[in-house]
Amino acid sequence: MTPSTLSYKGYIATVEYDPRDGIFWGKVLGMADRISFEGETLQALTDDFHNAIDFYLTDCANTGRNPEPPPSGDMTLHLDPETHGAILVAATAAGKTPDQWAAEQLAQVVGR
Repeated sequence: MTPSTLSYKGYIATVEYDPRDGIFWGKVLGMADRISFEGETLQALTDDFHNAIDFYLTDCANTGRNPEPPPSGDMTLHLDPETHGAILVAATAAGKTPDQWAAEQLAQVVGR
């Protein structure tokens, strides 16, 4: 099964179903701190995800730690000059900035 995603307070998590145990489970992406959650139904899974994020943020505040921020939308890519040039040509031909063009292409690849 292809994983799906959930989002809450800007944090993104993958969701999968484990048919052996009969549960949905998920983990928050892009963080050094591991945050996971589970539920027997999609609603229980969503509730546990929200509770896990809220607990993480509260725990950080109570212990004086800065929580890891959710994805900001900024991404730096290091490309070879030929690829960079090809992107400039494709973006110009489409009447877009390279950032707009690349964002659209990446969104298509990940199905968004």
